[in-house]
Amino acid sequence: MLLVIDVGNTNITLGVFDKEELFGTFRMKTKQPRTSDEYGITLQELVERHGIESSKINAVIIASVVPDVMHSLGSAIIKYFGVKPVVVSAGIKTGIRIVTENPRQVGPDRIVDAVGAYTLYGGPTIVVDFGTATTFDVIGPDGTFEAGVIAPGIRTSAQSLWGEADMLPAIEIRKPKSILAKETITAMQAGLVYGQIGQTEYIIRRMKEESGYPNAKVVATGGLGKIIANETDMIDVYDSQLTLKGLRFIYEKNKKNK
Repeated sequence: MLLVIDVGNTNITLGVFDKEELFGTFRMKTKQPRTSDEYGITLQELVERHGIESSKINAVIIASVVPDVMHSLGSAIIKYFGVKPVVVSAGIKTGIRIVTENPRQVGPDRIVDAVGAYTLYGGPTIVVDFGTATTFDVIGPDGTFEAGVIAPGIRTSAQSLWGEADMLPAIEIRKPKSILAKETITAMQAGLVYGQIGQTEYIIRRMKEESGYPNAKVVATGGLGKIIANETDMIDVYDSQLTLKGLRFIYEKNKKNK
């Protein structure tokens, strides 16, 4: 069985695949400092609680945008699962050719999303990931990673809003019934959600125009992405497991070439 691990700025998202079937997904906070033993014990417990024998994990692949956790996490995988993890980094086979000015600046998470979207849906594709940052990436018809946009994520914007304005409270992020808000909480919710919808639609529209791919399929993923995807016809597919699937595809490509 394959354990896939996506280390994001906010959460570490994990999944277990048996061939093509995803058996379980779970999350843990990224920011909490952990030793290799703490990672190992926690990972084993999470896997076991999902009814999966940890001894059956015989392969691991990791994509991380947080370098600080990699030493402890990698050591935990080796010590507690007896497996040396594959790490998505420069030189790994992905099937995606990056043609931006500085390919090394493209985050592993964006590469993994691109692999997942292109493998599942073909190209041209615009991949939108609603995470700590909201990213928009253009994948050409031949699988080239051509360009991207990075914007503040909806939760990041929300935390900045109530963190910097003393009179504004922390709120639940959800779409209010109307944009015509009549009190502070729904006014904030309207600004955050409708603002993100407007941003999403505008960026996708401009990317289609400037890329020359007016019929590009738009594939979205990420924690709060479903809220936005349900409110706009600019997004064709919402796939909450896109990143985990992309990790599996990359593992399979590198497994075949070992």
